[in-house]
Amino acid sequence: MLYVILVYDIDETRVAKVLKICRKYLTWVQRSVFEGEITEGNLELLLNELRKTVRDKDNIMIYRTSTKKNFKVEVIGESMKDDFIL
Repeated sequence: MLYVILVYDIDETRVAKVLKICRKYLTWVQRSVFEGEITEGNLELLLNELRKTVRDKDNIMIYRTSTKKNFKVEVIGESMKDDFIL
């Protein structure tokens, strides 16, 4: 299992599709940010789906580590509220 953080900057015409794809594999934590544990196989499935969707000016970044223990998260301000989740 890997722990990943995925962030994206996508043209608004594709945001809903990218959001739907990412939610199948990871937890939505902020408007353009996902995180979670994922297998190598599921990560490849996620990446393949995203590659079919994104265009040249879109940007997706994935930070990987072997375990969540290697990340320290600090939140400044409010966390995303449950009522924002679609």
